[in-house]
Amino acid sequence: MNIKLKVICAFFAVIMLGSFSVKAQNTDDQYRMPLKDVLQKIEEQFGVKIKYDENQVKDRLLPYALWRFRPTVDETLAQVLSPLDLKVNKEKEGVYKLKEYEYYRWPVKEGWTKLDTLASRYHDKASWELRKDSLRTALWKALKLSPLPAKPISKPIVTTVRKMDGYTVQNIALEILPGVYVNGSLYKPAKVKGKIPVVLSPDGHWQGHRFRKDAQIRFAMTARMGAMAFSYDLFGWGESGLQFKYEDHRRSLSQTIQTLGAVRALDYLLTLPDADTARVAICGGSGGGSQTVLMAALDPRIKLSIPVVSLSSYFYGGCPCESGMPIHLCSGGTNNVELAAMAAPNPQLVISDGGDWTAHMPEHDFPYLQNMYSYYGKSQVMENVHLPQDGHDFGFSKRKPVYDFLIKYFGLNEEAVKDKQGNYDESKCTIEDEKALYVFGEKGEKLPANALKGYENLERLFP
Repeated sequence: MNIKLKVICAFFAVIMLGSFSVKAQNTDDQYRMPLKDVLQKIEEQFGVKIKYDENQVKDRLLPYALWRFRPTVDETLAQVLSPLDLKVNKEKEGVYKLKEYEYYRWPVKEGWTKLDTLASRYHDKASWELRKDSLRTALWKALKLSPLPAKPISKPIVTTVRKMDGYTVQNIALEILPGVYVNGSLYKPAKVKGKIPVVLSPDGHWQGHRFRKDAQIRFAMTARMGAMAFSYDLFGWGESGLQFKYEDHRRSLSQTIQTLGAVRALDYLLTLPDADTARVAICGGSGGGSQTVLMAALDPRIKLSIPVVSLSSYFYGGCPCESGMPIHLCSGGTNNVELAAMAAPNPQLVISDGGDWTAHMPEHDFPYLQNMYSYYGKSQVMENVHLPQDGHDFGFSKRKPVYDFLIKYFGLNEEAVKDKQGNYDESKCTIEDEKALYVFGEKGEKLPANALKGYENLERLFP
């Protein structure tokens, strides 16, 4: 090696190792460095700030750490963090926040590319119907619900009816598998004339679940304008927690049980003498929005759907109750927007906002959905209300378009829920204590003797 080459090599050695001021390490430990030290070096090297919790970096070591550095900070962070299943969100220029890798959240443009690839598989109603049939069959199998389990012959467990201003509430438990119950509350108009619409109302992951004030208001308003609304517990939460642990909700079968619970709830509701089988809707927010999309894709009895702050081509659902079973691998792969298209030609309202993964709905996903509806000559019944200044909630700004859509397509009575100025009046909705919405008593003392308990026993029902 000549003198000039030796000088060049020495120079790069100084740049690579000296500038980082790290302790010499041998090849036996693969040049490992604590992740916290590596992040500090990145901050120094690129003049950025990386925010993290100490528990995120504690005891995490990265092999060949310094060899992962690249010319830009974004490339370097990807090289450093991906082997540890970590990522960063860019909060603003020069500021990053460390996060666990989210398998269910893709970069926006990757989601769009995936949706474009899916769209290339069909070009008219006939080819789409073939794709839809293939997807629906595969979805049932992926959920372990093909064929559907035998329906228990037990009768629904119901509480006495509570009378409110313009509506009533009754708590109901349905046995959906031997010893497995789904619990909910049925809101109905105080006076029922003829057949009335049915609105299935799955909940999301907000604190308080279906017992929240905003949830009770929405169900009560639906009833006051002339439809029945059935809200029910997420698997493992609410009264389902009497049978399963809270953390069981974060396990794969939660998606299967919640789907089966929705199917059995519809089975029951549509046997009621005042249920209009031609006007059946489903409306839920966040994780409940994911359930809304899936149920509208699976169950042809549903004639109208409203997924709220949930739908995106680059977000697959951050909970196993949304993506725990391999539904997105069906028929060569799919995503939630393609699943939402399966509701066509039935009216569908997508509500999105600027503060979560639905922020880009109007740009790419909504035009795709409108095009899918155009196959049926029904693009006008595919609607999007986008609220760019809003965040991830089910506040009045989201409830209002829900009311508008139900009135528009189900012919509900808007005068029953509006004041003299024509504004929605939610003040007549009673907010009950959570325990008032229980079927099995304040402490679960009325839980049936045959109630199955424990996730391990539930798994035995799905060999």
